[in-house]
Amino acid sequence: ANKRSLTQIAFYGGNFLGLKTDSILSLLETADAFVKQGNVDSIRFSTRPDTITRERLDIIKNYPVSTIELGAQSMDDQVLKAAGRGHTALDTKEAADLLKKRNYELGIQMMVGLPEDSDEKALDTGRKITGLEPDFVRIYPTLVIEKSSLAHLYKRGQYTPLHIDHCVTLVKKLYLHFKKNNIDVIRMGLQASEEFDDHLKILAGPYHPAFGHLVYSEIFLDKAVSIMDSINHKYSAVTINVHPGSISKMRGLKNGNIKFLKNRYQTDLIKVVPDIKISEDCVTVTSNQK
Repeated sequence: ANKRSLTQIAFYGGNFLGLKTDSILSLLETADAFVKQGNVDSIRFSTRPDTITRERLDIIKNYPVSTIELGAQSMDDQVLKAAGRGHTALDTKEAADLLKKRNYELGIQMMVGLPEDSDEKALDTGRKITGLEPDFVRIYPTLVIEKSSLAHLYKRGQYTPLHIDHCVTLVKKLYLHFKKNNIDVIRMGLQASEEFDDHLKILAGPYHPAFGHLVYSEIFLDKAVSIMDSINHKYSAVTINVHPGSISKMRGLKNGNIKFLKNRYQTDLIKVVPDIKISEDCVTVTSNQK
């Protein structure tokens, strides 16, 4: 049998169910033709929570839509209001319930660093999203895009974006929370190329082309530190074993994790060695004592 992976046609970057009904139908018809030919398995799209109604879901129910993502952004009404989202946390909850009832695969997108947001509110949003039992989530840092209303606030000193280090640590906490609850985090940070054409300039904010990698690197660093702190002796040579697929996460960007560990434990001999027997998110440490 041909083991090709699942192929979906995705409608992104807009508010799919907010389009006029005939536009929705014509897009779904076009996509459906590919599914009928057997080239594509199903359709997915992202939409605002307040566009999910029984009527609109009835419009699309005869089409092979399998996955719907909600742009929730926050589960705090004050943050949603400050960001001009035009929907409430309750809209997101009701939309999620309706989609689960109709057996759609449910994705939820959240943002950190919006106006009026805080670490506490972001972590609370994470907990509330977990309560909605989505199949997966995406976590996006808020960036200041030129000519946006956020750019005006930023230029007037009324909005301060998250610092990249702070943002990575916050997203790490959210990632670990979702993971503990068996919810896949399929993206952290914006994709470098596709989100930003040349005419969209980022003025400020925690943008990094490898944002997700920074989060994973910090998770691996935390694991190594907690093991090495608990061993509690002077190190001469240290060997850190991780799964081959996790080597770069353990090393960190530009070997930053290794530099950090060398400095913290006052040793120059730290090796990262691949071991296929170790699971992808585990770290083991062996060391020779001084």
